[in-house]
Amino acid sequence: MKITPLKLAGTYEITATPIHDERGYFQRTYDQAMLRELGLQTEWAQENQSFSARKHIIRGLHFQKPPKAETKLVRVVQGVVWDVFVDLRKDSPTYGRWDAVELTAEKHNMVYIPRGFAHGYCTLTPACLVQYKVDSPYAPDLQDGLRWSDPTLNISWPTSDPILSPRDRELGFFKDYVSPF
Repeated sequence: MKITPLKLAGTYEITATPIHDERGYFQRTYDQAMLRELGLQTEWAQENQSFSARKHIIRGLHFQKPPKAETKLVRVVQGVVWDVFVDLRKDSPTYGRWDAVELTAEKHNMVYIPRGFAHGYCTLTPACLVQYKVDSPYAPDLQDGLRWSDPTLNISWPTSDPILSPRDRELGFFKDYVSPF
């Protein structure tokens, strides 16, 4: 596995190195010792899976507020997504900035996102299957989010006309947000 720091402190792209033969491949998708060596989260409370049937579905930008904020380890099992994360840590030098990674089943990559970030993704192909580990269980009373099209964040999404859930259409704007992180 290869672990590469990204632009926002605490975020990493992790790429598995499959071993191929005539049958297909074998790969390690999680290595506790490697993450622990970097001081990253290695204890997970839940593993979630999301299926999106169509191209240009945006899910997010979601997060949970403390004390149930989540670290996430996100990977694509099928398809391709544009995975986006926004730094909401008020004392961070990159507060309010975003970064993104294209996650693909073929590339065998994933993204590590620490607590204090909003997270979302846009499907770039139909039939996307996204799987992610979180270190805190789902707490519906602490869920929150930011609007995908927030003009302050100015995220370069790969679509201007996404398919959204009713909840995601109504999420708030960064300018009105008070960070609990």
